[in-house]
Amino acid sequence: MIVHFYTRPGCHLCDDARLMLKLVREDVVFDIKEVNIEEDDALHEKYMLMIPVIVLEDKVIQYGQVDYATILEALL
Repeated sequence: MIVHFYTRPGCHLCDDARLMLKLVREDVVFDIKEVNIEEDDALHEKYMLMIPVIVLEDKVIQYGQVDYATILEALL
């Protein structure tokens, strides 16, 4: 299972989300593919107001302020 994590440098909410993903990964096995939206114009336009964005199988699990319970439930 691969979770796509859309982020950009200097984003404090992204730092918090990264830590939350690592906590969830202690309970559920998955890989994190971190993507810097500033390296892709289409992704930047799509997610610039939403980051951080956590996506599983092309479905947005959560964005902005993320929490453990929501991520865990989506991955189980």
